[in-house]
Amino acid sequence: MFRAAKSFLFKNKTPGQTIAKNTVWLFVSFIGSRLLRVVILVWAARVLGSSGWGAFSYALSFAAFFTVFTDFGMSAVITRESSKNIASQERYFATGLLIKSIMLAAAAVVIAVLFPLLTPHDTIVSLLPLVVLLVIFDSMRDFAATLSRAWEKMEVEAGIQLFTNAAIVVVGAAALILSPTPKSFTVAYTIAVAAGMLVALYPFRRYLLHLRRMCSWALVKPILAASWPFGMVALMGAVLLNTDVVMIGWYKTTEAVGYYAAGQRVAQLIYAVPALIAAAFFPQMARANSDGTGRSSLLNKALKLQVLLAVPATIAGFFGARAIVTLLYGAAYEGSVGSFAVMSITYLPVFISAVSSNALFAAGHERHLLRYVVAGITGNVLLNFLFIPRFGIEGAAWSTVINQAAITAYLLFMLRRHISYSLDPGMWKIAVAGGTALLLAIYGMRTASYSLLPLIAAAASYLLVLVVLKEELLMQVLRFFRPRETSAR
Repeated sequence: MFRAAKSFLFKNKTPGQTIAKNTVWLFVSFIGSRLLRVVILVWAARVLGSSGWGAFSYALSFAAFFTVFTDFGMSAVITRESSKNIASQERYFATGLLIKSIMLAAAAVVIAVLFPLLTPHDTIVSLLPLVVLLVIFDSMRDFAATLSRAWEKMEVEAGIQLFTNAAIVVVGAAALILSPTPKSFTVAYTIAVAAGMLVALYPFRRYLLHLRRMCSWALVKPILAASWPFGMVALMGAVLLNTDVVMIGWYKTTEAVGYYAAGQRVAQLIYAVPALIAAAFFPQMARANSDGTGRSSLLNKALKLQVLLAVPATIAGFFGARAIVTLLYGAAYEGSVGSFAVMSITYLPVFISAVSSNALFAAGHERHLLRYVVAGITGNVLLNFLFIPRFGIEGAAWSTVINQAAITAYLLFMLRRHISYSLDPGMWKIAVAGGTALLLAIYGMRTASYSLLPLIAAAASYLLVLVVLKEELLMQVLRFFRPRETSAR
């Protein structure tokens, strides 16, 4: 059994097995990395307090935002081209590294100018050199880790991500014990990301010896021309995740930033789930689009699975916000409860949009994704300007909800225009199960708002109702895990 598992997880044998293996490693990488990071970040939030945690979160969000600009889809393009012909990867790597270096130098200058102007708090301004280093190290780490996908060995990328986040836990814990300040924790975080960068570059050490010879100026223009659609989608993700924190920092205090960021870290962990499911479905969607068979059925199944998971996540997040925040961060973060509860309403549109955007991309309708990106960025910024000054961090959360719902509706409208599909008639079973869980959650939280027991009961009722109604998709999943009977000899 061990040998079979090892062979499955570390060898590419058939196309189907390779896709399944890489999907498993993507889940391990995303979930494992985020769980590791949540451990240290929750601890840091408790130790640093809302003000210190707010300063660190502001600096981290600023760095994450600029990391997108230092890549802007370039890694995805190089991975795609290298996958077509792995022998060309060294030329693409050398050329990409040249472009990346120029982008990083430009980003460092822009950050040095803008960061003090956009940051009204002295504690955060003192973190400027660390923000610059964090952008450089994190961008280079992502660049190298993503390029390993061309080998169809996601275990390499998973190892890099897990190592980096384990280093953040170890070095960050040491900083919190020895010197629990925002600056020392940011230093530790930066050191850990630098270690991850070195590990990510190690598989490409041979390429690094021939950078000057393999760099091709002729590839610069094609890479940049092809990368901007990917970059726009990534930019919107960075804007939606980080602009709220930055704009709260403009209008409010570092404590407010800390409260909002505390809930947002949990929400980001949930957001990873639909992205992974969409990634798992994408290869089959691309094939179904090329041969024209089973496309509607596949899309319908993907959307139904997303709704199936999003409904309980939304109910648990909205009605269990106080219990979840108290469990993770303690009573000192009571100010996070309202914004986190509102933020949980975004789960349903986020889950749906993850599959919808992938389906449009697989069908060759990237132009609609660009409109989706522009609408998402514009809407988020405008609504934040309207809501944050008046309603604070809850206003930022409502801004995200309204904006996400609107752009998801646009995606579904475009999807219906270009791909003929109909909603599964069995969706009513999810609605009945969700309604049952909703009633239990409302009743339970009235009597035990600081306990997770009502949420557990609501989740159990949701699953039980689906089983009683024999929801088809859930039955398929349960049959997959049911032990197979061995035939008599």
